[in-house]
Amino acid sequence: MKLSCHSLHEKRYVKLLQRSQLRSKCAAMKLKDADILIVPGYTNSGPDHWQTRWEAKMTTARRVEQAEWSKPVRDDWVTNVVRAVEEATKPVVFVAHSLGIPTVVHAVPLIDTSKVAGAFFVAPPDVANPGIRPQHLQTFGPYPEGALPFPTMVIASRNDPFSSYEKAEEIAKAWGARLMDAGESGHINAQSGHGPWPEGTLTFAHFLAKL
Repeated sequence: MKLSCHSLHEKRYVKLLQRSQLRSKCAAMKLKDADILIVPGYTNSGPDHWQTRWEAKMTTARRVEQAEWSKPVRDDWVTNVVRAVEEATKPVVFVAHSLGIPTVVHAVPLIDTSKVAGAFFVAPPDVANPGIRPQHLQTFGPYPEGALPFPTMVIASRNDPFSSYEKAEEIAKAWGARLMDAGESGHINAQSGHGPWPEGTLTFAHFLAKL
């Protein structure tokens, strides 16, 4: 059986991720040491999405499931994140995309943050923007103010249809998060060509190694 080019790239970068952590003598955390909570956004992350691929490759990763992916209710989504943290037996690292990000941030006051090692946020939407569509996504806004109580990285695109880069900068600064400029990468999902997303895999490896 022949592997696709994407599959070969994925295997290569997962190996690089593991090697990167093995070489980091001062790393406080490795993949096996963490509960990686995958928190997708609106309509969930499909089979070609980088979150789904990471979940399949990382043995300690699990998805925070929602009952209504297409009709998100903020309180319900937040409750499921809180429950996932309560069930965690290892330090939690959030890997959230899009609407999963405000879901995590709204959950922060309700969780034991001593159980959280860090958060890796990709493509935060501007949920306070009255022009965001579908309109009910506004119910996840505005973002709570104040710095987050754990190390956070935000990866933002210059042409994300759900947020301006300037808004992402503002959000990251308010959270005390490190911001990474992903250039013109759309919403950093399967539709924008970010299925395997090897750059994201390596960026996550470096982030994890510093926790």
